Amino acid sequence: MKKTEEIRLEFPSLLTLDEKENQVVYLDGPGGTQVPTCVIESISDYYKECNANTHGAFRSSKKTDEIMDSMREKVSVFLGAESKDCISIGQNMTTLSYSLARAFSKIFKQGDEVIITELDHEANRGPWKTLENIGVKLIEVKLLNDGTLDYNDFKNKINDKTVLVAMGMSSNAIGTLNDFMQIRDSLKNHNALFLLDAVHYAPHFSIDIDDLGCDFLLCSAYKFYGPHIGLLYSKPGLLEKIQPERLVVQDQFAPFIIETGTLNHAACNGVAAAIDFIASIGEGKTYKEKLIDAYNNLGKHEFNLASHLYSELKKLDKVEVIGTDFKSVKRTPTVSFVHDEFTANEVCQKLAEENICAWDGHFYALKAIQVLGLEEKGGVIRLGISAYNSLDEINRTIEAISKI
Repeated sequence: MKKTEEIRLEFPSLLTLDEKENQVVYLDGPGGTQVPTCVIESISDYYKECNANTHGAFRSSKKTDEIMDSMREKVSVFLGAESKDCISIGQNMTTLSYSLARAFSKIFKQGDEVIITELDHEANRGPWKTLENIGVKLIEVKLLNDGTLDYNDFKNKINDKTVLVAMGMSSNAIGTLNDFMQIRDSLKNHNALFLLDAVHYAPHFSIDIDDLGCDFLLCSAYKFYGPHIGLLYSKPGLLEKIQPERLVVQDQFAPFIIETGTLNHAACNGVAAAIDFIASIGEGKTYKEKLIDAYNNLGKHEFNLASHLYSELKKLDKVEVIGTDFKSVKRTPTVSFVHDEFTANEVCQKLAEENICAWDGHFYALKAIQVLGLEEKGGVIRLGISAYNSLDEINRTIEAISKI
């Protein structure tokens, strides 16, 4: 595996200094990671060499076709999908979810039930709430005080009226890794669609659609070192079945049937480069093996840093760490906390003065923050570990927080 020092050299933004000559510490990865040079160059190269729309007879257009096909192929391997024809592209995960919701409204009927959770990002709640307009009943799974879902409640709410279960694979707000495999097994005897939000999961864990058994999976490339592009996996044949809204001139088959308007081809080239970057961290005979090995390596690195951060923050008198501990590796490297004397925003302002990037608020996981009684505190302070973070950065951050 590449050492952290080698990985850091690939991210030019890490060199940013403030007026005190402090190097920037990016712990804002859950809101969007930094991008390596290869991604920046791939976007720039597209505009230099082949800036044209698709399906033309001329060279630059054909090159764009090749780039788009290659990008879908790499994403399909990245997710363990059946083929590139299962990979649709959108502006972001939220936009794709609303497109799916409008399509579901044509096939779901009054009295059907859709299950969502109190832990999820609003992008995996709000779109499905629109189905109430056609008489679909929204069922919410309870969030426990320890930051995990109530799985007894979850399983008890699955029944023959359930037409869709939409759950996140992990929490972007407090780092909980959900037991989505347990829910997959609970759905085996029910005719319900299973949709997974992998936005916070994909940056930290390898994904294999075949193991997950889901019908739809969504993620965002800007969370795993790429540009702002949303990605949708759909099981073969499903998009044609649900008939998303699109123009009559659009290709009427997957994966294009849900894509509206001209796509951001340069950014798509950046997505391919981001996946190449992850693969470069691993070893193996095949591209997928390299990706799996890379995630194993990154997982150890990120877990060690995050567990150290968690344990040191637990020692501070004025800090309350939110969420599950790191006794199990079933945990994303995202650590959230609140401060006894200062709001989340005030703490982040103080960290910003030290050139430490941290997010405050609810991060669109509003329901979870409300259920945990943290909204009046301004939500939580969130620190996320990414591939480029180092132990020195974490210790510097712990020291800064200890002085607040």
